[in-house]
Amino acid sequence: MSRTMTRNYLSAFSVVSFIACIALSVYAYNMHIFTSQAALQTYISGFGPAGTLVFIIFQAVQVVVPILPGGLGCLAGVLLFGAWKGLLYNYVGICIGSIAAFFIAKNCGKPILYSLFKEKTISKYEKWTGNESRFATWFALAIFFPVAPDDFLCYLAGTTQMGWKKFTAIILLGKPFSISLYSLGLNIILQNALALLH
Repeated sequence: MSRTMTRNYLSAFSVVSFIACIALSVYAYNMHIFTSQAALQTYISGFGPAGTLVFIIFQAVQVVVPILPGGLGCLAGVLLFGAWKGLLYNYVGICIGSIAAFFIAKNCGKPILYSLFKEKTISKYEKWTGNESRFATWFALAIFFPVAPDDFLCYLAGTTQMGWKKFTAIILLGKPFSISLYSLGLNIILQNALALLH
């Protein structure tokens, strides 16, 4: 198979995957899963043992099609499965979603950015891509510390010359800290808020 044909197949697969993620997001929205954390918990719990897989897929999809704040899913993961399992499932789902976003952007190019994100956001971070090594450093820091929109940055990275190995290493090594901060930090805040109400 020629390189051009392979690229065409990958591009088609990226578009189909992206459309599938949009369809799942629309379904979840129509089912009111995104209306609250309680709604998400009720929906996931309804799947019983398969709820773990559904939650991981949910976390992956919400990176590819950023509809709600990622912190909501991270908090739901901890509340649904406990601190450590919730952290693990958050990590697996978000890493899969991050890699999927990178893959889609690699094959669809910059137009995908403009179809998903505001031009203001693109302009703000696109200047990082001027120097490849500098972008890799900024990207790694942004993934490690939750200071920037991770979902957007994964798409942005896919439009640069960054390779798969470097991207995957940054995601797998950098995500645990930020996900822990979201998952466990938000859980502590929630528990303290509930304690104040009682």
